[in-house]
Amino acid sequence: MKINRGFVLVGAVIAAAIGYYVYQNQNGEVLPEDIAYGNGRIEAVQIDISSKIAGRVDEIRVKEGDMVEPGQVVATIDRRALEAQLARAKAEVAASIANVAATEAAQVQAEALLHLSEQELERTRQLHERDVASQELLDQRMSDQRVADANHRAAQAQVEAARRSVDAAQSVVDEITTNLEDTALATPAKGRILYRLAEPGEVIGAGGRLLTMVDLSDVYLEFFLPSSQVHRIAIGSEARIRLDVAPVVVPATVSFVSPVSQFTPRQVETADERDKLMFRVKVRIPEELVQQRMDLVKTGIRGVAYVRLASDQPSSPWPDFLETSLPTPILDQ
Repeated sequence: MKINRGFVLVGAVIAAAIGYYVYQNQNGEVLPEDIAYGNGRIEAVQIDISSKIAGRVDEIRVKEGDMVEPGQVVATIDRRALEAQLARAKAEVAASIANVAATEAAQVQAEALLHLSEQELERTRQLHERDVASQELLDQRMSDQRVADANHRAAQAQVEAARRSVDAAQSVVDEITTNLEDTALATPAKGRILYRLAEPGEVIGAGGRLLTMVDLSDVYLEFFLPSSQVHRIAIGSEARIRLDVAPVVVPATVSFVSPVSQFTPRQVETADERDKLMFRVKVRIPEELVQQRMDLVKTGIRGVAYVRLASDQPSSPWPDFLETSLPTPILDQ
């Protein structure tokens, strides 16, 4: 009798599935229905350490792989040109202050002349009322008073302009001082230097990158779940990460659930999920746990994330194979 090859193939697939299920049962790796999983790899936020100003690289103080602390100066830009600009700006501030003194003296003089012209005008008006002074003289005194008043107002405006010049010159000093502070490039977080992108003596533009570091205070695993599961995940949900390279289970929490679906990435390994739209999920390893083993943390290690789903029923306990275990080294290759 001839056996249909299609039936044979289907039977083989069913047998393989049953075998895998039995294997899981034997090894205690059957998941409750309220726990979902997805594969991914350990990742961390990368930070580019860039120069705010253009200039020549003076010093690079770290190498690739070095651990750095928050606020640690890792590179410097040549300061000499900025220091020369600062000296000139300070000289302009001093000149502006001297100009203020000169304009204030001119204002005092204009105020005195205005006061004198007002007195002369008043005396001439009294004399004109007694027919001692002529109308022509009175008109002259009135003209002199108006000129003195205009000169006084102009002197006041010059004083105000001179004071604003001091403010402008001081702002240039402040700007250059800030740029001088920016010649020392410091790390914003604790982490590890990933790339050294410039060397001493190179000239870089504003925004030029010198180093790239990994922020090891934010370590996570990113994976994908279908909509049938992702709608049951909340930020802060309990999770576990099981690493491929060692029998280690790391506690984690859900820190991000994408609000937008996308086609399944190639790294998702189950065949039925590759035909679906998936949602990106991140589970974050507690910072205190990372801090305890900072020297051993490495990104790129693959693993599987397990996350607890919301359910109307009481939450199932974590299976024995997902009980957290933190032997040393953790996350080590």
